[in-house]
Amino acid sequence: MEFTQNGTVKAVALLLLLAAITQPIYTALYLWAPEVDRTFLWGLEGLLFVLLAAFGGSALVMAKRYTLGFSAIAFAAALNVVQVGVGLTQFGPFREAAETNPDLGGVAFSVVAFSFFGYNAAKILLGLAAIVFGMGKMKAGGTALGGLTALVGAVAFVANTLVMMFGLNGFVPSPVAGGSGVLATLLLALCLLGLKDEDSAQAS
Repeated sequence: MEFTQNGTVKAVALLLLLAAITQPIYTALYLWAPEVDRTFLWGLEGLLFVLLAAFGGSALVMAKRYTLGFSAIAFAAALNVVQVGVGLTQFGPFREAAETNPDLGGVAFSVVAFSFFGYNAAKILLGLAAIVFGMGKMKAGGTALGGLTALVGAVAFVANTLVMMFGLNGFVPSPVAGGSGVLATLLLALCLLGLKDEDSAQAS
């Protein structure tokens, strides 16, 4: 099965768009309906990131432009696969162990902190990709969308860097970092959907 670069980029954009939609849904359920089982939704995110790593990597090796952006997307997806995997397989057992033995509370928190370290690292990469493609969109004439994407990408890059460096209890609220990363992902997807002539660029 062969995919053109244009088709691959569109697939990357759609996967990013779906990921940007599922994450707020998961957060809303966690905050306002914690009794709802979120395993399926989290597993779906894992599948989206696996596919995004494959399509992002494919776009990277075929690209003649925006290689930094495609590299950031592919590696962000790989980090998110690990982050989702830790959440699905480790959060429950370590939480139960901490409830049984409070002395293990620190260990359980360290597992959560490790997962969020990967989450924030992925958001840094997606912020970087948003900057790259936002600037490319501006150069192509899409000043409004491109400028907003690059700006939000920069905010996501800085906010998630600070959370990754100083931890969840640092001076930057984790929801600010995560929210800016999700918004950057959404805008990045919109920029990629409007990206044109990638096959022509590949052949040139």
